[in-house]
Amino acid sequence: MKCVLLIIDVQRGLFDNEPRPYEADAVVDRINILADRARHAGTPVVFVQHETEDDELAFGSDNWQLEQRLVLEDGDTILRKTTPDSFLRTELSSLLAQWGTELIVICGYASEFCIDTTSRRAAALGYPVIIAADAHTTHDKAHASALQIRTHHNVTLENISSFGSVIRAIDSQQIVFGI
Repeated sequence: MKCVLLIIDVQRGLFDNEPRPYEADAVVDRINILADRARHAGTPVVFVQHETEDDELAFGSDNWQLEQRLVLEDGDTILRKTTPDSFLRTELSSLLAQWGTELIVICGYASEFCIDTTSRRAAALGYPVIIAADAHTTHDKAHASALQIRTHHNVTLENISSFGSVIRAIDSQQIVFGI
């Protein structure tokens, strides 16, 4: 099955400042391992970077850059976005069609925004989705811890059947590319 790995919003402005996202370093490590396995299997790796008009994540700024420990290699694709939906006003749909994509693996930041929205949109477009259950994160919120938010989205997204495409949450070490 032709697969693509989407790494969403793992950027300095979201990961470097205190407080950092839940398990920030461990999540980056898991993403790097996933990306390495994907590349070795010939699976496209796409780094999605959010941008804003203000200084928070302004295009080209230090905050907009990928998190310092994240490994980007020649052949990887960079995709800019301005909403939580990695498909909206981007070339993601055309890239997926060009690659003959049949499955999307999603990881990154933020569980309750960009991971959730992109997963739902992908499923609505007919793509089966695997969320790397331990390789997405967010910050603690007043109503729930980041761990609770991640756990909630792993369970909730798996239980959506109305799209017709399956969304599964699987720990990163169990995700296999190139099959």
